Order: sequence, then structure tokens, then C-alpha cells
Amino acid sequence: MNDLDRAAHALLRLPPSCGQVRLIAVDGHAGSGKSTLAARLSTALGDAPVLHLDDLATHEELFEWTDRLREQVLAPLARGEAASYRPYDWGLRRFGAARELPPAPVVLVEGVGAGRRAVRPFLAWLLWMERGASESWARGRRRDGPDQAAFWDGWTVAETRHFAEDASRPFAGTLVRECAEGYDWLPGPGVTAGADQIITHRNGFMSVN
Repeated sequence: MNDLDRAAHALLRLPPSCGQVRLIAVDGHAGSGKSTLAARLSTALGDAPVLHLDDLATHEELFEWTDRLREQVLAPLARGEAASYRPYDWGLRRFGAARELPPAPVVLVEGVGAGRRAVRPFLAWLLWMERGASESWARGRRRDGPDQAAFWDGWTVAETRHFAEDASRPFAGTLVRECAEGYDWLPGPGVTAGADQIITHRNGFMSVN
């Protein structure tokens, strides 16, 4: 069993947090590798649904998406219903056709701010990609190319302001560090020791008691 399989097994053992869904946040700086981790975890979980917060944000509302998340996703999942949201098209600058998000045993929500205070009450666990802001942003700029340089200039200011006002990392249960092969899973600042703790961290892996 590899590290992603161990992590998936641990997440499935968590109690539901949003209706019958175990809502798992993957947060971190832009360009830190959140989308890749979420995709790999989804596969390890048997194609668990993934909500990308880029689909709820807009050019004008980079972080003002909490109402859309609550009304279109969290409330239906809490009722045991499928969520329905309209992903934002960053090229056309408008929302597109509705997309369904089923109330699966595990649903991953990925994006900068996924662990913000408005979302944490609905989370079963918070993962934080452990890569610094400068390195993450440099990776993101290389990925997106020079055409997006102006957007990144504005984004880094907005992201810095967001985390200064509403930090996620202090509440993370697990810090995920990308390695040459796989990931290291380290106890996060939000972990509290106790006999009822389900997820533990041993030998660089997230596991279950």
C-alpha cells in the first residue's frame, strides 16, 4: 500500500462532517500542488468527487465565494442531496452550465482558502500543501506563462491579504510535502493528541488507529 492509499484509507475512516459526506479540504498557496494532490487522492479513493474553488471564484471575487459554496454545495450535501453549481469560465468571464456534485462518502474541496473559517465547521479534515508562498507562486507563473503575469501580480497581493486575515495552515490536521516520489504526511498544527484521535502520523505516512 503506497502513501496515497494509506491516506485514502485514513480519510474514509473519519466520521462524516457534512451530512453523510466526509468533506476533505486541500489548501495551500497557489501553485503549491493542490490540484495534483486532489486528483491523486480522488483516484486512490475510487474517483471521489473534487470541487475546485476556481470554479466558484471570479475575476472580481477571488475570495468572495463563500456564499456560493454554502448555498450551492454545502447546504445540499448536508441534506443528503447532490449539489449543483455553475463553474466559472475564466476565459469567457461568466458562469457556465450547471455541474452536479454527488454526496459521495468522501468529497474533496481543493483551492486557496479551502480551509478558511467559514468552511472549517463542515470539514472532516484539512490538508495543507507544505510549500512556501514564493516557491509556489514561481511554479504557478511558470505553469501559466507570461500571458498571465498581470493576473498573478494581482493574485499574490490578494492571496497574501486573505491568509493574513483568515489563515488556514494553523488549523491543518496534516501537512503534505511533495517528494521526488510520493508525499510525506506530517502532523499539522491543528492536530490535538488524544485517545479519540483517528488519524495519526507515523514514519511519514498518514494512518488510522
